[in-house]
This record gives sequence, C-alpha cells and structure tokens, in this order.
Amino acid sequence: MPPIPPKPWPTGLADQVEPLVTRVLAPNPSPYTYTGTQTYVVGQLDGPDCAVIDPGPNEAAHIEAILAAVGERKVAAIMCTHTHRDHSPAAAPLSEKTGAPVVGCAPLVLKTDLPRADEAFDPTYDPDRVLEDGEQMRGTGWTLTAVATPGHTSNHLCFALEESGSLFTGDHVMGWSTSVVIPPDGDMGDYMASLEKLQRREDAVYHSAHGEAITKPRQLVRGMIGHRRQRENQIMRLLGEEARPVSAFIPHMYKGLDERLIPAAEMSVTAHLIDLEKRGLATREGEIWRTV
Repeated sequence: MPPIPPKPWPTGLADQVEPLVTRVLAPNPSPYTYTGTQTYVVGQLDGPDCAVIDPGPNEAAHIEAILAAVGERKVAAIMCTHTHRDHSPAAAPLSEKTGAPVVGCAPLVLKTDLPRADEAFDPTYDPDRVLEDGEQMRGTGWTLTAVATPGHTSNHLCFALEESGSLFTGDHVMGWSTSVVIPPDGDMGDYMASLEKLQRREDAVYHSAHGEAITKPRQLVRGMIGHRRQRENQIMRLLGEEARPVSAFIPHMYKGLDERLIPAAEMSVTAHLIDLEKRGLATREGEIWRTV
C-alpha cells in the first residue's frame, strides 16, 4: 500500500467532483483507510433531493459536514456499499436527523476470533430496504443502480449513477490500493468474479471510498485482475518448493512491507489459499499448506 500523503487533506469540505456528485472526507485516516473514508452526496446542487452514499463513521463533525453538503435538499436515501465500521455507522444518526431511509447492502455482523486487519463490521446497521443486484433508487435528475460485487465482504454493493456513467465502488476498487480480502467473510473467488463483472461494464469513472477518482477504470480493473493472478502464481510456486504456514509466504511476496500491514498480507494470502483449496489445487494440515 502506498504511504498516506502529507497534510493538508480536505477533511470535512464539500468537494464537487462532477455536476451531480459532491465528496466529503471523514476524519478517520489510517493505514487501512488512507486519508479517510469518502462520503458522496448525489443529486443536483439546486435540486429538491439527493442521496448520501457511504455516510462513514459515527463522528459528529463528519455528520455535520455531510448535512452542510446536503444543504436545503431532502435526503431521499442513505446508501451503504458494505458494513465495515468506516462506512456505515453514521447511517443511523444521519437517518435520525434527516428522516431518510437507509438502503443498500444487507446487514452483516461477523463473529470471529480470527485476527483482523480491516475495519470490524458495524453491528448497528439496520437497513430499511436491501437492494438486490440491478435494483434502483431514483430522485430528481439522478438514478442509482445497485451492482452486486461480493468479495471484499459478502454483502458489498457498488452503485452506478446512470446519468453520468459513474460507479461508486466502495472498497471493491479503490483509488489508492488494492482491496483487502479477509476470510471467513471475504472470499477471493467471489472477489475475482466481481472484478471480472466490472471489467465487462463500461463505466466512465469510479468514485471509491478511499483515494482519488479512477478515470481509466477498465484499465485499472484489468491490472488488478492481473495482480491477483500474479499473487496466486507466486503462492503456487512457493508451495511447489515446500509446504509452509501462511506466515512463511510474506517475506517472499511482500518485500519491505510495513510491519503494521503484515496481518492484512497474511489474511490476503489465506484468502488465496482457501480459493486454491476450493479449486482442488491446495490442501492444508493444521497450519501447514501444500500443493495437491
């Protein structure tokens, strides 16, 4: 993952990134969120209504910044791509303040004793409506279509803005780093299938929850698919040399990695190994993995 750029960051400011889209950066920077989670307000600036995508963490200053970006418009929907704690906790308090329904991904709270390197799941998320693949939310001059993209999490959705050809990609495709896939909920096979699904689409630009807008989306997705296949090939080569635990892959695959990111790397390798196991290419005995 690239380093976080130096300050100042536009935290709390309403940044209009295209005519129908305003971006608001939350104050939650970290090695896993980059400069913070980006919330998007979708709708005509002088229109009667709008939608809020990924309201972010339950931080009073961030909620006030979203409301300032909304202005006099009615919030028609609060839409969540998935339920990690940097994405959905502000949905409930924002709904209380605006009266808007919470719609989007399905609720999911994963109980696990496994070490986690990503943001934990949000137990407060309680949607008024769950969107299935292809379902839409509409307002004045805007239409958002749900695009199911499981993999980073099993409940992950993207949202396509039909009027501009933009796609809000949450954490599935980000503007600063590849997405972390962490079992048992994260699934590498599903993630790859979701990347291939986006590769077949013709979206003009991606707005992700972290990092800048992606102006060559199909090119980036093609590179991400190639990167994951390269990682898989590395794993198979290392397994071919000798059976080993997950930790023994990291020095060979992630040279010079920030120590804080080692747990994320180990879980990513685990996700690949589980996918290889499902495909009959790898097996495990306790903590030791080997080829079949």
